[in-house]
Amino acid sequence: MESNGKIFLKYIWQYRYTILMFLIFSGIFGAVFSLYDLQTEAVLYSMGLCALVSAAVVPAHFYFYLKKHRSRTDLLQNIEISSENNLKLNTLSEEDYWEMVLKLKRLLSESITAKSSQQRENVEYYTTWVHQIKTPISVMAMILQGEDTAEHLERSAQLFRIEQYVEMVLNYIRLGEDSSDLVFKEYSVDGIIKQAVHKYAPQIIRKRIALKYEPDETVNVITDEKWLLFIIEQLLSNAVKYTEKGEITIDITKDKNLIISDTGIGIASEDLPRIFEKGFTGYNGRADKKSTGLGLYLCKLTADKLSHRIKAESEIGVGTTITVDLNRYQLEAE
Repeated sequence: MESNGKIFLKYIWQYRYTILMFLIFSGIFGAVFSLYDLQTEAVLYSMGLCALVSAAVVPAHFYFYLKKHRSRTDLLQNIEISSENNLKLNTLSEEDYWEMVLKLKRLLSESITAKSSQQRENVEYYTTWVHQIKTPISVMAMILQGEDTAEHLERSAQLFRIEQYVEMVLNYIRLGEDSSDLVFKEYSVDGIIKQAVHKYAPQIIRKRIALKYEPDETVNVITDEKWLLFIIEQLLSNAVKYTEKGEITIDITKDKNLIISDTGIGIASEDLPRIFEKGFTGYNGRADKKSTGLGLYLCKLTADKLSHRIKAESEIGVGTTITVDLNRYQLEAE
């Protein structure tokens, strides 16, 4: 908040022309008095009376000026919920400016409403599209299950990736909404991890990667099950994708840190600070030429919505470790 001294300087600057006219008029009166050979005492007496009146009027006028400024400042801070009758308007210019503010406010409200409506329509469209396209994907998956050849297993794996990308589209749209369908409750982390492991088990087995996970049903967190599952699935997807041999390790600590490690190709040190940025693929993505740069970005975006924290550690040729801090101290279970 501005100090009264700075506001007073702005007050003087705003009324600079009035002050200038006052000084000009005073000079005119002084010149006229001197031309008519009036006594100096009369001139000084008149100037003294003017100065006395000014000393009384200016502080009072500045007080009301300052009070009105504070009122406008408070109104500005609560403009979203303010009523159109909250401010007293004394001049035509104030009325004009207030009408401009109200019109801009209405235009902004209409724009936000239109954007929200368009966003809902997009979500509805992509939701319908996802459900429709899942039907032929499921049929193709059932057909491929009929034979256990290497060719069919590879096709099943690629079909699984298609299904994951389809779901990623829908989640990307949903996360872009101003309000997501978050439902916070207390969940066992072990149950959510097992859902993700069950989903990716065929891919892990196909690549002959070892999976290490010691179930711990005692660790409970307050979160949204669907979106935490989405984070874990994305992290497992990356681990499987970039690990050709070795193992994937999942661990949940007593202080509610979910740790997913792999022995994959790793991430370059210069890329590590940017891996959660939207569209950033880094060296691995450019070499693979298939990375979208959305997986980890969506993980970070989802973690932020859940008030969880996520970080990564990695070394080229050694592997990557992603840690998700699941603590949410400010929430209560439903």
